[in-house]
Amino acid sequence: MNQINPAKLRNSKWTAVKPMNREKHFLVSEVEFEEDGSVISCKLESVLSKKEYLIDWTELKNREKWIQGWK
Repeated sequence: MNQINPAKLRNSKWTAVKPMNREKHFLVSEVEFEEDGSVISCKLESVLSKKEYLIDWTELKNREKWIQGWK
């Protein structure tokens, strides 16, 4: 599992293990937090197409789907 600090999630870089539509590299463009500091929502932006995808931020912990950084 990837170790993720929710406070440092914004602007972090990610690589999809299985690219879809030639989109492989992503940047976390937006993160919303609850008052207690827990993450409400996370938005990824494709570097290639600039499309944005709303995901469950805990999916980024799965090494079978995501690699931290751009590889």
